[in-house]
Amino acid sequence: MGVPVTVNIPHKLGVADAKVRMGNGVHTLSESVPGATVTDHHWEGDTLHCTLEAMGQKIGSEMQVREDEVYAIFDLPPLLGMFANKIKEKLQKEAPKMLE
Repeated sequence: MGVPVTVNIPHKLGVADAKVRMGNGVHTLSESVPGATVTDHHWEGDTLHCTLEAMGQKIGSEMQVREDEVYAIFDLPPLLGMFANKIKEKLQKEAPKMLE
């Protein structure tokens, strides 16, 4: 079972603009986890599903775009779960770059 890490990313863009910016900036997520790359991403309505790979491990994520925030859940595999606090700190710092 994975270790969920949640992050709220506030914004003032509205849903449509936030989705466009997230789509253009999804590659910046790889900066949140050392050695990670974004290997897949797709939209389902207002939710961006994304997969990162790091250290031979897959990290699934779901980012729900809301009017004034993006609510993101990253499901860390057990091996990376020991670094959950560090990864959460990095995500809180780096994830807003997706909206720039």
